[in-house]
Amino acid sequence: MDLRIVTERARRLGQLHADHKPLVLPTVWDVWSARTAADAGFPALTIGSHPLADSRGADDHEGQTFEDVLAAVRPIAAAVDVPVSVDLEAGYGQKPADLIAGLTEAGGVGLNIEDTVHSDGGRVRDTQEHAHYIADLRAAADDAGIPVWINGRTDLFLHADDPSAVLDQAIERLRAMERAGADSVYPVGIQDDDLLTAVVAAVTVPVNSTAHPVKHDLARFRRLGVGRVTYGPLLQFALTDAMKNMLKPWAP
Repeated sequence: MDLRIVTERARRLGQLHADHKPLVLPTVWDVWSARTAADAGFPALTIGSHPLADSRGADDHEGQTFEDVLAAVRPIAAAVDVPVSVDLEAGYGQKPADLIAGLTEAGGVGLNIEDTVHSDGGRVRDTQEHAHYIADLRAAADDAGIPVWINGRTDLFLHADDPSAVLDQAIERLRAMERAGADSVYPVGIQDDDLLTAVVAAVTVPVNSTAHPVKHDLARFRRLGVGRVTYGPLLQFALTDAMKNMLKPWAP
């Protein structure tokens, strides 16, 4: 995609985060879902790794190569006139500069980056390693002259038997990601009001929360101070349930 378009969309994505509290980015996986969400009035979108993998018959957790993902991103970004962010899991083993170059060439202007390294046995990066990776992403985006929105994700809550027991460790990690240049942070795996409130209070950048488009309430996330909402695989799950219900009366 043309560099001028990519740069303008990246700037727009940053402004949208400032204008909307929270900014809701529907999680899409193909041209159809992206166009549907954009036509519904959403000013930005994100491509989720889980729904993208499901739509392509692949496994989540880096079951696709980086090149596979970029091949899917290109037609989606070209099909809509809004900024598109991309869940890039733990980076597919790529150097940060190569990750930024591939993403922006494909038309993506934002990214999720998580600390569970599925290509390396599912290990979790320690706080400084993850922060350093984000800092290198920030430097690569700056060198390219494109203000790519970096959403730094931690899976500490997701992996914990008791999420409240890792709150202090998670906050330390979120703050390290913020200092490293993350534009927002994503403590995936929590819906508890107290935990979300504590996380929001601990950082100055927007906090991303996962929402179910039917079961959750946007007003609640706004009240809790969440700055960014995405659906993860939950929009695709909800559509799967609706499709099954529509088709059941027609099944033999």
